[in-house]
Amino acid sequence: MKGKFITVEGIEGVGKSTNMDFIHQQLLTAGKDVVVTREPGGTPLGEAIRGLLLDPGYTGMDSTCELQLMFAARAEHLARVIRPAIKSGQWVLCDRFTDATYAYQGGGRGIDMGIIARLEELVQGDFRPDVTLLLDVPVEVGLARASQRSSPDRFEQEQVEFFERVRHCYLQMAKNYAGRYRVIDASQPLEWVQNQLEHVLQSMC
Repeated sequence: MKGKFITVEGIEGVGKSTNMDFIHQQLLTAGKDVVVTREPGGTPLGEAIRGLLLDPGYTGMDSTCELQLMFAARAEHLARVIRPAIKSGQWVLCDRFTDATYAYQGGGRGIDMGIIARLEELVQGDFRPDVTLLLDVPVEVGLARASQRSSPDRFEQEQVEFFERVRHCYLQMAKNYAGRYRVIDASQPLEWVQNQLEHVLQSMC
């Protein structure tokens, strides 16, 4: 029996880390064998690429280089972690996936969506998440929360307008792919957010 693939998406400051932990625990309680991972990253090679992508020392990286690094890490991640886990019956919970590339490199950087789609086809074929949980907050709320954390990485240093484009792209994808997207208003109290997540997970399990 194949496993399921759940992705969690959203801009900075939406509470992904806290809610990833909650989702993980809910799935374990439901008796699922869960692999928790992230993008970019998830493998030794992917984590090395993640370091390059987030390093503020590479501010000004060419957007096409950034895009290809994202998919390079993803190809390794799929081959080494995601596909084998799902094939073996495990559930995979991933902090961001290809929708983040459409949102950040497409919406944020302005790369042609057709180029991203061609790389998606090359790396993934028809493989897509079973469910995508979009934690959504207004940009000013997310950035205010993120500013309370450690020093900003290369993406967190972007301007407000960049994140407005990213958020707009996410919400547009949620409309385009309503069958797999679940949009959660993460500006609400944490208890409310997690109650909504619990309902989604119960419907899957």
